[in-house]
Amino acid sequence: MAGMTSSARPFLNRRLAEFGTTIFAEMSALATSTGSINLGQGFPDTDGPEEIREAAVRALRDGRGNQYPPGPGVPELRTAIASHQKRHYGLSYDPDTEVLVTAGATEAIAASLLALLEPGDEVIALEPYYDSYAASIAMAGGTRVPVTLRPDEGDDGDGEGAHRRFRLDLDELRDAVTERTRLLLVNTPHNPTGTVLTRAELTEIARIAVERDLLVVTDEVYEHLVFDDAEHVPLASLPGMRERTVTIGSAGKTFSFTGWKVGWVTAPPALVGAVRSAKQFLTYVASGPFQYAVAEALALPDAYFEDFRADMLRKRDVLAAGLTEAGFKVFRSAGTYFITTDIRPLGESDGFAFCRALPERAGVVAIPNAVFYDHREQGAPFVRFAFCKKDEVLHEAAGRLRRMSA
Repeated sequence: MAGMTSSARPFLNRRLAEFGTTIFAEMSALATSTGSINLGQGFPDTDGPEEIREAAVRALRDGRGNQYPPGPGVPELRTAIASHQKRHYGLSYDPDTEVLVTAGATEAIAASLLALLEPGDEVIALEPYYDSYAASIAMAGGTRVPVTLRPDEGDDGDGEGAHRRFRLDLDELRDAVTERTRLLLVNTPHNPTGTVLTRAELTEIARIAVERDLLVVTDEVYEHLVFDDAEHVPLASLPGMRERTVTIGSAGKTFSFTGWKVGWVTAPPALVGAVRSAKQFLTYVASGPFQYAVAEALALPDAYFEDFRADMLRKRDVLAAGLTEAGFKVFRSAGTYFITTDIRPLGESDGFAFCRALPERAGVVAIPNAVFYDHREQGAPFVRFAFCKKDEVLHEAAGRLRRMSA
């Protein structure tokens, strides 16, 4: 490049200097180069309902969404999102002023933080957290303040950690709030730990938000993937929270069409308007024909959501049993696509080294949880596996891991 010298300043601005290639790209490349089973990245290896795929094809053929859709999203989808919130949670939203369609949940997160933060504002996030949170806070000029979910070392005696989970210290959360705190960034069901925050925990989060007059952005993309006796409680449904909460949802996780990139925001008009102001200069619009298909998906009968949850629960149990037999300490996921494990019973303590060696050792790819921490030492011995795969893939992966540990 003409005029460039070795003394030129770095191309990447300082806000993003700590963010390189994501661990997902690195581990997926390893999976490809070694022919390993990829239990790292959270995408299913089967498509969602055939009738929904056909709805997308029909929209394409009918010329719906092949050009720019409306900025807030097609009316059919906005209406379906509002109906979904009412049907499942009793939350009423105006589809014209309180719903915004985004290019997946990742854009919804980025647009919300860009819109709602001023440089120097503090954002409290539950650590470990999805890696786009840190990048989006940095792009907005905010300061992230992690409150760490810590592992409960207990066990119910069945050997598979059925009651073992990561827990939120509410006193630590309250103590983290300062005069500079602008926003709480909450994720439940929680990626990567699989924790589902209880109604009591969420009630206390709501109390803190109201007392300190904080905004809340809540990532609820795994809302339909809660297991056992866990309950998904939308934060916006709690007293005093609807008017201060931006709720983020996604079709990808619920309908197994992650490549369609259809997400959404529901919030009061002023908050939706703010988020839209940022979103219009990111993708502007996206996923035109798929928006019509997702509108039909959201109207599927309750049996779909029940069967989907039951299928994922069975997959979770297959992988949890295999990991336990292979010698991992397993935190039985209460929600999401993921199981977190502790590798110390295997004589390992460095999740990065373990995951980088695992493809050659066992032909399996996983993700080191440390990438989701500011305090990387807190996540060093933990490794995440995805179970949103075919049964035969999970059984084969479990067998490979057992043979490795043997």
